[in-house]
Amino acid sequence: CACPHERGEPSTALAAFHADRGGCGGPDAGDLPERAADAGSVLLLLLAGLAAAEGREAPGVPAAGPRLRSVLGPVYVFAATHAAERPWTSARSQSVARELLAELLRATGCGSVAEFLRGRNEDEEGRFAAVMGLLKQELTKDTWKRNPATKHVFSWTLLHITRPWLSHYLESVLPPSLLISDDYQEENKILGVRCLHHIILNVPAADLCQFNRAQVVYHALYNHLYSREAPLIEAVLLCLLDLLPVLERAQRHQKETRPTAPCDEVLQLVLTHMEAEHRLALRRVYARALPAFVQRLGIRIARHLKRLERVVLGYLEVCDGPEEEARLGILETLRCTIEHAWPRMPCRLPVLLKALLKMIWDVHTDQGSTPEPVKAALLQGATECLILLDRCSEGQVKVLLEGVYSSCEEGRVRECTADPMFTLLFVQ
Repeated sequence: CACPHERGEPSTALAAFHADRGGCGGPDAGDLPERAADAGSVLLLLLAGLAAAEGREAPGVPAAGPRLRSVLGPVYVFAATHAAERPWTSARSQSVARELLAELLRATGCGSVAEFLRGRNEDEEGRFAAVMGLLKQELTKDTWKRNPATKHVFSWTLLHITRPWLSHYLESVLPPSLLISDDYQEENKILGVRCLHHIILNVPAADLCQFNRAQVVYHALYNHLYSREAPLIEAVLLCLLDLLPVLERAQRHQKETRPTAPCDEVLQLVLTHMEAEHRLALRRVYARALPAFVQRLGIRIARHLKRLERVVLGYLEVCDGPEEEARLGILETLRCTIEHAWPRMPCRLPVLLKALLKMIWDVHTDQGSTPEPVKAALLQGATECLILLDRCSEGQVKVLLEGVYSSCEEGRVRECTADPMFTLLFVQ
């Protein structure tokens, strides 16, 4: 009796695929990993048989025939569903799924999953469109949460498609990414934002700006800035930093005149949140991202100096643990700000000098658990800021520091100002 694949009937073996895909996360999902492993083993035999049969029919031809092509999309979705560690997988089901992916690549003559999805070159059509056709019905507003595996299969698949291929599929990948990012669960928000970030990095700016797509993505990301979850804020800020140049370029081409650019809007909101933020995790995330926003604005950072100064002073005062990520980020922010807005610094010299000296004193007298390399990095950052302040104030910092050293009788203060970092300042 002939096997199903020899009769050209792959639907028999694929029935197991449909049953197991629908059960992910359902009430009867307890035995799903074992059923998935069994179904995967059947699909392995199916693929091997189809590949062998087509090899006999067309020896030496690596391209998949019509019968093999008919099962590539569903088998890929099944393998992607069970290849990673998830609540519905086991070590055995993951192993079988990975074998299934490897067999898919062998049967189609592809060297990687990315090549399988996108094709070997720009002229060859890959299987991404077929895979998205299968996922599309499960990625609507009403259906995407019924099967928790769908969002992971979509995101994992999306990340394999890069320039220049992704722009061809923008209409099919952007709506699901926005839908997932708009969920109330933090995990889904982060997943959606990462999908959006991948799209921004791998689709030309002209395509993103067409039909106002970039603005839609911007407003979706901007709304996430009101979140209080550090992982989400970090993902959103990184994504916005890559989206803002696209928006600004589009405004220049369209010759739009707006009172505030998107970068100004984002920084204004971020600084407002930073002023009142007391949780260390969020303070670290904000401080790490802030230097990049200053660099992007350049001289336009002068619009935000009043609020930025309050943030810098507040963050320099507070030790945020052994790694001092917030303080280091704020020192880098201050350095970038001085470099770009140096004409506005002399009037702020007394306040900034006092804050930097107080931080140096705190670091020098710290007997806690801060590692020496971190202390050295803090002192180095503070010294660089002092050197820049001295240059833009025509030597006023040196004059003031000499006065501190000569007028103070406290031994520890003299020891602190005799630190090698201060010596570096005076030899500039």
